Amino acid sequence: MFNTALLLMGSPEGGGGWINLIFLGAIFLIFYFFIIRPQSQRQKEIKKMVNDLEKGDKIVTSGGMIARVTTVDEDTVLAEIDNGVKARFKKSSITDVNPNQD
Repeated sequence: MFNTALLLMGSPEGGGGWINLIFLGAIFLIFYFFIIRPQSQRQKEIKKMVNDLEKGDKIVTSGGMIARVTTVDEDTVLAEIDNGVKARFKKSSITDVNPNQD
């Protein structure tokens, strides 16, 4: 099957199939190093910050709410949005953490 695909990609002069295959591999590598890898590293970084949440950290949720953490539970966070206004957020909805920032 692989040989058939190479024969179909080949040109009448020969060798064109390998050039196409190398070009396709180069495009995949470019996508991996410039798009996929940085995004996965950023997701790991955010997950680590969310797991290390502490009281007083400032968070940003996926809905755009900015709040200061008051208590941290297993999968939720109680955060103060404004003086006297508290809301509970799922940890999965937190998109950014700025520890101890005013």
